[in-house]
Amino acid sequence: MAEFRSTDKCDVVVVGAGFAGLSAAVRLAVRGKAVTVVEEAPRLGGRATAFTHRESGQRLDNGQHALFGCYRETYDFLRVIGTADLAPLDPTLRLTMADARGRTSTLTCPAWPPPWHLVGGLLKWNALPLRDRFAATRLASLFSVVRREGAEAAAARVSPDLTVTDWLRQHRQPASLCEWLWHPLAFAALNQDPGVAAARPFVRVVGELFGRAPGAASLGVPSVPLDELYAEPAARFIESRGGNVLRGTTALVDVDPVGREHRVYAGEDILCPGAVISAVPWHAFDRLWRHEVPERLAGIAEAARQMEAAPIVTVNLWFDRPVMTERQVGLVGTQFHWAFHKDVGCRFDEGRQKDTRRLYSLVASGAEGLLRQENYELAALAERELRACVPDAAAAVCERSLVVRESRATFSLAPGAPPRPSTQTQVPGIFLAGDWTDTRLPGTIEGAVLSGHRAAAAAMITL
Repeated sequence: MAEFRSTDKCDVVVVGAGFAGLSAAVRLAVRGKAVTVVEEAPRLGGRATAFTHRESGQRLDNGQHALFGCYRETYDFLRVIGTADLAPLDPTLRLTMADARGRTSTLTCPAWPPPWHLVGGLLKWNALPLRDRFAATRLASLFSVVRREGAEAAAARVSPDLTVTDWLRQHRQPASLCEWLWHPLAFAALNQDPGVAAARPFVRVVGELFGRAPGAASLGVPSVPLDELYAEPAARFIESRGGNVLRGTTALVDVDPVGREHRVYAGEDILCPGAVISAVPWHAFDRLWRHEVPERLAGIAEAARQMEAAPIVTVNLWFDRPVMTERQVGLVGTQFHWAFHKDVGCRFDEGRQKDTRRLYSLVASGAEGLLRQENYELAALAERELRACVPDAAAAVCERSLVVRESRATFSLAPGAPPRPSTQTQVPGIFLAGDWTDTRLPGTIEGAVLSGHRAAAAAMITL
């Protein structure tokens, strides 16, 4: 029988130290609240973290992540912890795509008012037949609603039964534009095949990227590993303001069935907070409770059990020479969707001996068909597709590879998916955060941070 020791009452306990939990804790710390973050894993970051590769000694992310200029909540969070400059945004959208025939073309959007910046870029984009370049103007009604009412309102007008493919067909988007722009964007934002994912979150993304400010679609790729971008800086921020961050510690919440005297059993400690924020992913919600799931949270737990996962497979390849000059290239007509050159604009090896081999990360979103393949098969496929799309890779020697699987990278966005829970619950003092909560956004970093900020605001009202 484990022995527990009571601790002083803190204001809020946050369970989970990914983007959602840490953004909630930082927001509460800014407001002067005493916060304790409890993370079960030995390292912070949840599904967006980094690790040290044993063979090379390099720091690698567990999956490539990118930010956009429309990630307002995320950049607010990074500015507070002092790391926004580690994911600098491009001046405008510049997107290089390459197909399996080795044809490369770059979409560059001028600094025009939206959505004309997109139209202006498409008109000059030689990846598309001339007749298809005006097709984006068929989305004029969408962008009009976005300007008047916002992207969330525009997305709410879309039928929940439509998939991305249905919606694109409804708006007469040609196959070339879908293949070179809309489908890669859907895979990147939704982590799911456009024929499977619901249209509503995709429309929200399109509205956010192209509907209001030219800089909203600008890309920001972190120049440091994810734990250095946000996880460790957030922990230092919380601790500098009197909070605690517990690593490698399992939290079990004991809900007071009568009032709000909830307890959190964290390792050998008993924490008695004024509020508890659950920032664990949907598949861990059942395991959060010391006894069984509280009756008033049973509906949330049941919906979480029914949520299906969408995987991501990342293959890291080390070549003996540079094979890409771009920081990232979208791959068209392949099973991997994006290739990232980790040596461009990155400081992953700063302060360490630089590995002379060049590192490239290839990402396959919604990778159900790849998940169970052997590592050598995935590495060979990634290498083959990169060589086909990027001619400079043809003569290079691949000297090392590493496969990273995230089988539950995000939740499925297919029509008919279980309802996503709100921040508030029917148990006073218990709040939810996480990309899987009802942010109306897909499972992105921005959705996670937005959920954390909402949970912090809700908890503040009760304290």
